[in-house]
Amino acid sequence: KTRALPRVKDMAPNKDESDDVFTQHVWGPAFQFYKDSKMLVRRCSKPDKNEFTKIAMATGLGFLVMGFIGFFVKLMFIPINNIIVSNL
Repeated sequence: KTRALPRVKDMAPNKDESDDVFTQHVWGPAFQFYKDSKMLVRRCSKPDKNEFTKIAMATGLGFLVMGFIGFFVKLMFIPINNIIVSNL
C-alpha cells in the first residue's frame, strides 16, 4: 500500500513550534519564499512578440555596449602596460 506524500500546505510551520530555532530561522523563511515564488509564477504572463522583441533588442544593445567598453579598456591598457614594463 502506498502512502500519499504530504502537501506543502500541510507542512507549514505550526504556531506551537514557534520557539524552535530551526523553525524560526530556516523552515519559516524557506516556506515563505516558496509561497511568494508560487504567487509570482501564477501572476507572470508570457510576453507577446512585440514585448519579446523589445527585450531582446535591449539585451543585445547592452551586450554590445559592454563589449565595446571592455575592448577600449583593454586597448588603452596595452600601451600603458608596455610603458610600465619597459621602465623596469
